[in-house]
Amino acid sequence: MTTTLKTRAPIDESITIEQLTRDPYSIYRRLRAEAPVLTVRSINRTMLTKAEDTKYVKETPALFSSDDPTTPMERAFRAHTLMRKDAEEHLAERNAMAPTFTGRNIKACWQPIYEGIARDFVDSLPRGETVDLFKILAAPFAARCLKHLLGIEESSDADMERWSQTLIDGAGNFGYRQDLFDKCDAANDEMDALFARAIERHLKDPNASALSVMVNAETPIPMSQIYANIKIAIGGGINEPRDALLTILYGLLTNPDQNEAAKRDGLWGQAFEEGVRWVAPIQASSRRVMEDTEIRGHFIPKGDIVMTVQASACHDEDLYEDPHLYNIFRPKTPHQAFGNGPHFCQGTHIARRMLADIMLPMLYDRFPDMALPEPEKVQFWGFGFRGPLSLPVTLN
Repeated sequence: MTTTLKTRAPIDESITIEQLTRDPYSIYRRLRAEAPVLTVRSINRTMLTKAEDTKYVKETPALFSSDDPTTPMERAFRAHTLMRKDAEEHLAERNAMAPTFTGRNIKACWQPIYEGIARDFVDSLPRGETVDLFKILAAPFAARCLKHLLGIEESSDADMERWSQTLIDGAGNFGYRQDLFDKCDAANDEMDALFARAIERHLKDPNASALSVMVNAETPIPMSQIYANIKIAIGGGINEPRDALLTILYGLLTNPDQNEAAKRDGLWGQAFEEGVRWVAPIQASSRRVMEDTEIRGHFIPKGDIVMTVQASACHDEDLYEDPHLYNIFRPKTPHQAFGNGPHFCQGTHIARRMLADIMLPMLYDRFPDMALPEPEKVQFWGFGFRGPLSLPVTLN
């Protein structure tokens, strides 16, 4: 919509990236109440913190394009990825991987594999000891599941974790530090070489994995974009289930009544949905404004970059009572943790199956009296992506 009102959004010079990384939710709470449309100088974007606005932007791609040329993602990935594409171009690349994520393949292919992987990890955990579940469970479990889903079993868990973090760091390298891009270049070279080896196997023996589906398609997308698709999945497909699992466990273990109810009644689906609402693994996204418009009476000019903060949308007081609390008993209300619109997270159902159906019930079956000995020392971290940096749990 076009507007004649020329009142620009207020500009904030005080909010820093460090503050958004350490404690974003207190900032978002203030902005929802005082300045839900705010241009934040440190990130050079107009931040949107109300659920109604973030939903509108994500669901109106003709006016708010995913192609934000100001991000370092293309430099980090050495490709113009589907995350920065719209309409038919985006749909073509998204659909190239779609067969991997069908309900039939999730049930027939991935669930049995993931159950076996989960069992191996849970069986190896030391009973009676206090261990960091980030390092020995959440991260490697997510990495191992993902490499099967993508069809790159040749990779190690450690390489998958390293590549993921390197790509994430590069995509968020708004200061354009050369050392971070150098690490991205080295990781890209490693991934490209591994993909080439894996493709030879998939051409001989096709399967339901993403790489196999794409290279064996009747009309495949360009190889450069096949590689880019796999890299995007590596970039986001480890940290999301990893951080979600740790957040859910923290939420349950710091709320004994909810923890007992989840164990007693098998409320793992509710625990999952509340966890990703409470601390969205992917916190924010950018969109480029294609025509002069307005949001909440503020003029947003063509070419401006707006940031939809889904983390804030998931705490919007218009939708949730006491949104800052983890509460699996809250009334069921849709959330935006997985985004919405054409870029709705393709791995949503996989993540639910991995955690709510497999890992959480299996972990609690083996260690029903798990405890968090020092909850005050658990530190959540991140602006674009967010989760606990560690989670020391006593496995009883």
